[in-house]
Amino acid sequence: MIILSFHSCKSNNTEPKAIKLEGLKLNNSKKWIANEETHIGMKRIDSILTNNTATNGIVLGDILSKQTSYIIKSCDMEGEAHDQLHVVLVPMLEEITNIKDEHNRLKLEQKINHLKSLTDTYFEYFKL
Repeated sequence: MIILSFHSCKSNNTEPKAIKLEGLKLNNSKKWIANEETHIGMKRIDSILTNNTATNGIVLGDILSKQTSYIIKSCDMEGEAHDQLHVVLVPMLEEITNIKDEHNRLKLEQKINHLKSLTDTYFEYFKL
């Protein structure tokens, strides 16, 4: 019974949710329009994280870095939409670096969940 209660609490606390980021705002109560390549790259990151079975942060981080490189190289967004994208993308890049450097399995899982939350945040503020 105690183990079941602990597992239940743990499951509720590790559910990724969009998070508030300082400076991130909607475009007059609407989502920002992202360019197609950025949106595709973010969908790939979301899929990688959703289907992740890696226990090695270096391997997972390298896979994720390929997608962020694709986003950065392909981004032709301008103006406020571009600036708002950076509010989400910069913490994602930092978290991917943290994932690559993490060797503790529990801490790795926490970092992956945080990155999932950042990805969820992107989808709450951006659309194609």
